[in-house]
Amino acid sequence: MSAVRAGIVWNPSKTQREDLEAAVPEGFSGELSWHETSPDDPGRAATRAALEAGATVVLAAGGDGTVRAVAEELAERGAAAELGIIPLGTGNLLARNLGVPLNDVGGAMTRALADEAAAIDIGWAEIERSDSARERHAFAVMAGFGIDAHMITETDDDLKARAGWLAYVESLGRAVSASEVIDLTLARDGADAQPEHAHTLIVGNCGTLQGGITLLPDADPSDGELDLLLLRADGVAGWADTLRNMVWDNGLKRVLTGGESAESSASAAHERFAELRVELDEPRVFEVDGDELGEVVRIGVTVQPGAVRVR
Repeated sequence: MSAVRAGIVWNPSKTQREDLEAAVPEGFSGELSWHETSPDDPGRAATRAALEAGATVVLAAGGDGTVRAVAEELAERGAAAELGIIPLGTGNLLARNLGVPLNDVGGAMTRALADEAAAIDIGWAEIERSDSARERHAFAVMAGFGIDAHMITETDDDLKARAGWLAYVESLGRAVSASEVIDLTLARDGADAQPEHAHTLIVGNCGTLQGGITLLPDADPSDGELDLLLLRADGVAGWADTLRNMVWDNGLKRVLTGGESAESSASAAHERFAELRVELDEPRVFEVDGDELGEVVRIGVTVQPGAVRVR
């Protein structure tokens, strides 16, 4: 551990510096620098400060928003340092997908300071709003519009603070009601745009959600591709088909038969891509790794292979 120069980017709304200091393993003899996030900047400026202090690994101590901000800064800078994750949020989705210890700050800290790193991809979403304003955001896990975005906007913050990720389950009914099928066009990997219709579009670098639910069975964060899920259920029969597709086709059946690729159905389409262009007939709320970005009308998604090395 002696060669490690660690910059700890920590979210003060999730933990105290004293608690993180107490979790540093006894054998650690490297250098530490401390960089607090702010409500206006969940981690990019703090990551820059850590790098300027000479960090060779940046530890993101916070929720999915903190992890995403740190990963975004590192990916944009060409992985100037490795990433360590101290999961302290509600979802902790990247940590779940990579096997980082949850509810164990000491274990996560030890892993981040001692383990070798492996490269993962990062997705980039370029969004355009109705007023033609454009933004670019990275995501390490998933991005999209529809049910997932509405669950974020419909979830009660006080309940989330008390119940954790189970608060999202409480908002599911409202999210489904708010997700109406719309027309859109998709252009995949440079091909011509094709008409589609859906109420939910999810692109993912990782496939597992809270509770062990696998939404994108083929997703691999280090394969140089992203996975796409389109949901177009409309009515009871459509939702029954979606449920069957998720629980049986891409759940129990896959386990029993050893299926290698995700199966699509009339209401749920699975695909893979490296570049995707989406144009919506109506504005929809868009999210990246649990951060709600507001309504968009156009989306461009690309993958940056091996963008960040994670411990």
